[in-house]
Amino acid sequence: MPHRKYERIPRATISRLAIYVQELEGMERQGVKVVSSEKLAVSCGVNPSQIRKDLAYFGEFGLRGVGYHVFELKEAIKQSLGLDRTWNVAVVGVGNLGRALLRHGVLRKRGFIIVGAFDCDPFKIGEEIGGLEVICSSKLPEKTRELNVEIGIITTPAERAQRAVNYLLEAGIKGIVNFAPARIKTPPNVAVEYVDFIHHLFSVAFRITQSQAKGLI
Repeated sequence: MPHRKYERIPRATISRLAIYVQELEGMERQGVKVVSSEKLAVSCGVNPSQIRKDLAYFGEFGLRGVGYHVFELKEAIKQSLGLDRTWNVAVVGVGNLGRALLRHGVLRKRGFIIVGAFDCDPFKIGEEIGGLEVICSSKLPEKTRELNVEIGIITTPAERAQRAVNYLLEAGIKGIVNFAPARIKTPPNVAVEYVDFIHHLFSVAFRITQSQAKGLI
């Protein structure tokens, strides 16, 4: 059962922790053994006090005047985020984005193993993509239990997203990443993350406009 303290961790902190892991992995590949909070902060684009505050949710790390042991801190964060194990993932929707994910080796390297590919298009069912046979979406509840799927990734058109969600919920899936440009309905105990490229483009456009208005660019 998660510690009560974990329930109060801001979403922004979780996002930063993922960045810390990536930067620490890069340092580890370069042979760095110990890193100061100041150097780690510069690498991650935050200030040192923010790093210390984020890590404090999970315990005490680092030695005053020495810094953080790169390997130990990386492993501690990964364990806190549940990244010290593998996760079985199913992709629902094998259009261009779904196909790209199925063929993308980085997910596997990060511990997210795609074990199932689903679509309702009869012309796609039976096709092999990334070493997986595309299965009819109607069989998703049955197959996800068989494959021990824990996370669902939705890459369907907007109008089919909720149906894909319903299949995942029927299978008992408790975590969904939604790339479809639609809001979905799930019970409160299901973790949902939205990935909408348009929102990111809106944000970038706004920030550029702000900078132009201030004469910064």
